[in-house]
Amino acid sequence: MPFAQRLVAGLLALSLLTQPVLADDLPELGDVASNDLSLATEKKIGQQIMNEIRWRDHAYLDDADVESYLNQLGGRLTAVSNDPGMGFVFFPINDPSINAFAMPGGYIGIHTGLLLSAQSESELAGVMAHEISHVTQRHIARQVFQSKKLSMASMLAMGLALLAARSSSQVAGAAIATSQAGAISAQLAFSRDFERESDRLGFEILRRAGFDVRGMSLFFERLQKAVRLYENNATAYLRTHPLSSERLTDMQNREQSVAYRQYVDSPDFQLVRAKLRAMQGTPREAVKDFDELVREKKYASEASVHFGLAYALFRSRDWAGAEQEILLARKLKVSSAILERMLAEIKIAQGNADAGLALYREAMQRYPFHQGLLYGYASALIGARRFDDALRFVETQLQSYPQDIRLHKMRAESFAGQGRRAQQHQALAESFSLQGQTAAAIEQLQLAQRAGDANFYEMSVIDTRLREMKRRQLDELKERRN
Repeated sequence: MPFAQRLVAGLLALSLLTQPVLADDLPELGDVASNDLSLATEKKIGQQIMNEIRWRDHAYLDDADVESYLNQLGGRLTAVSNDPGMGFVFFPINDPSINAFAMPGGYIGIHTGLLLSAQSESELAGVMAHEISHVTQRHIARQVFQSKKLSMASMLAMGLALLAARSSSQVAGAAIATSQAGAISAQLAFSRDFERESDRLGFEILRRAGFDVRGMSLFFERLQKAVRLYENNATAYLRTHPLSSERLTDMQNREQSVAYRQYVDSPDFQLVRAKLRAMQGTPREAVKDFDELVREKKYASEASVHFGLAYALFRSRDWAGAEQEILLARKLKVSSAILERMLAEIKIAQGNADAGLALYREAMQRYPFHQGLLYGYASALIGARRFDDALRFVETQLQSYPQDIRLHKMRAESFAGQGRRAQQHQALAESFSLQGQTAAAIEQLQLAQRAGDANFYEMSVIDTRLREMKRRQLDELKERRN
């Protein structure tokens, strides 16, 4: 099992593993700001875990289209939550199990299995709203710090043993019985109330954001029926978010007071699902799958099935066929940055970099907040060996997104293309620093010192940054000892 898969589940299990209670009178759970675990510390823990997932866990899906979609949808939900300023980050996990999980500090993972199983965008939004509520109410902090003996180091150590809960309840149960998790396992009953509180607040988020509030109960009801059909094979989500008939009834009762509101799925919901499906299996299998869907007209969205076929053909290196399918999707008047990015990549793959770059520039004007377009354009400039243009573009974007690791890496690539070795190593150091890899950042800064092509000002910046990284390394060592 990858390292990061062992890291989060302890923090999840502490707030999510036990059965919910009955009753309509939800208990008062107190002031969410009055916990021993400060928000700054919670965010630091979440960031450390996220670093491990994003850069070491093979299950992390590094796909800008999917991640951008999740963050756009999540942003719409968090904007009407109890704490819109939390600073949420949503990310995809390439795992066929139906699951989602919340981590400290507002990091929320969504399994591809959940995206593919949701039959409407409101269903997906309902699950995400539930996870957002776990974060805004600081359930993890409130659960973990019932034990005054847990330090940050012991929390992380416990998390290392328990991330297995994401896909294996048996492993999670064994982990809870060992290490320091055993010291607080008796207090897991609090999560019964936490689950119901997240249902209630998640429902309100869904309503305020304009989605069909029935999406939440419809999704959970379908999961419950699936469990009845396949006994002893509960989905990963129900293992970490146990569902009782009373809890489902509570959701349905809340719906009665809200007038029915039809919600039409966004184009990107269908396109992302089509892309995920087209990623599965071999390229030939994916083409065959979507060819059949197009031929037999088995689809909820015609544009998305043409896009899925285009992506499958792209995987097969059939550039002409992929372009034909994308153009068919565009003719259906579907507006999406995902379609434009696919067409730009097809043009570049065909050797027409200028046409691809032009498509990217036009799309960025129409969809300025789609990160996939920014990454794609910068990568295309680097691929075309237009390193000066790439550097100018990336540095402009870093003014808006200073902690974007992908942009720092492309900045390093641009410097490498220009032959500026000191600046290349310095940019790589910043990417490692943002990943929490302090030792690697120090090594890159030392390489920058020895590169021999930095001017006096650049060398001063490198020296100063190296001293900062060495101080951080000492602080991290002290933290581990404590």
